[in-house]
Amino acid sequence: MTGRDEEFRDYVTARLEPLRRTAYLLCRDWHTADDLVSITLSKLYRNWRRALGADNLDAYVRGMLTNAWLDERRRPWRRERSTDEVPDRADLAAGEPSVGEREMLLEMLGRLAPRRRAVVVLRFYCDLSVEETAKILGVSTGTVKSQAARALETLRLLASPHSAVESGRQR
Repeated sequence: MTGRDEEFRDYVTARLEPLRRTAYLLCRDWHTADDLVSITLSKLYRNWRRALGADNLDAYVRGMLTNAWLDERRRPWRRERSTDEVPDRADLAAGEPSVGEREMLLEMLGRLAPRRRAVVVLRFYCDLSVEETAKILGVSTGTVKSQAARALETLRLLASPHSAVESGRQR
């Protein structure tokens, strides 16, 4: 095994689960999430030397993952909807949201437009700055701010007991 392969293997071993969770938040399907991670990691392996030159390797890889998801969303066969099954879960630690709360949040997240969902996941789940998010998505910082604000407004409306947002409609 070469040094390059060993570096790559060590990186993937350390980051695989966070990448899977990020992919799941984007697409809401574990099988698709695994496919997205696989696509991302194969592209990363081919471009490993260039990736090592990035200022923030994790942000670079999250950008690759987000772009892979957006590419998959554009494909006609991805417009089909699979049925959601609750994955097997370990016991939750104290203070973590319940399964019901998580499912509700995932359902609300799924009702956001893809670009807005990507902004929310990158900004608030991955804890990236506005600038890092803009760079990953290839948009201006103003676009990230406005998309985040609109997405959060939609999520607040969806979470309110007297939601004015109808099923399938985006604000």
